[in-house]
Amino acid sequence: MRKKLFVSLLMLLGITMTLAACGGNQQLAFGTGGTGGTYYPLGGTIAEIISDNTDAEVTAQVSNASAANMEDLRNGDIQIGFTQTDIASYAAEGTEMFEGNAIDNVQGIGSLYPETVHIVTTKDSGITSVDDLAGKVVSVGAPGSGTFLNASQIFEVHGMTMDDFDARNLDFAESTEGIQDGDIDAAFITGGYPVGAVEGLAALKDVAIIPIAQDKIDALISAYPFYAADTIPGGTYGIESDVTTVAVQAMLVVSADLEEDLVYDMTKALFDNADKITHAKGEYITAESALDGLGIDLHPGAAKYFEEKGIK
Repeated sequence: MRKKLFVSLLMLLGITMTLAACGGNQQLAFGTGGTGGTYYPLGGTIAEIISDNTDAEVTAQVSNASAANMEDLRNGDIQIGFTQTDIASYAAEGTEMFEGNAIDNVQGIGSLYPETVHIVTTKDSGITSVDDLAGKVVSVGAPGSGTFLNASQIFEVHGMTMDDFDARNLDFAESTEGIQDGDIDAAFITGGYPVGAVEGLAALKDVAIIPIAQDKIDALISAYPFYAADTIPGGTYGIESDVTTVAVQAMLVVSADLEEDLVYDMTKALFDNADKITHAKGEYITAESALDGLGIDLHPGAAKYFEEKGIK
């Protein structure tokens, strides 16, 4: 009897020590994007900051980005993720790729930085405007993706449809590889500049970014208010002068099931340590701009942080 009691005590002690060693940290999966975009490298930095400053252990993982991250959050496959503000809005409303299947268990931590629409080609392609894409081979992103909808809406204000060219559904890396190999003429890529895949292409080819005319930008914003005018500065990707285009906002979202205190700590960790973000987009990530353009409700833990900061 004494021997059995002794063994039981040893087992209990072992379990206690194991829990202590783990620190009780909650394991969170962070859906980012493809390796050729902005989300993946930025997500790694943010995951590290949150892990270092909270009781959560956050692991950034490759994903199919905005729309896929919303679905993965719905299904519980991840607990935190990047998405575009327009995609978050579609998900909450049950429209576009979420038609009749709204997502109601995802809430926001805050918006982060502009997701700029790049229409990428090469200088020797002869393409200098959106209208010039007619009859060309153009990558528009995966069907239902944020990039695909951006492309569709931009063509809409130009009086064009997907039938006006040979559309290819490629991710960022496949798109730039296709341009490099001469298999496609141009590609839509939505991401915070500099996008890694476009930088890689610019190292091998003379890149051109097709501008969107101001009247078309105005029409797009009028039809879809989540867009904002944006500019890709000259020198980016080796381009000679500024290029006018549009952007939506990237945002950070979490499962509504996460505890308020944990999300408060995560929000505070991110925005109080934004100066430690090494990616170029880190300079845009501030508490003061985090409530701009949100397409969904804040998580109560995030709301508590902004209320304490006096940010509305």
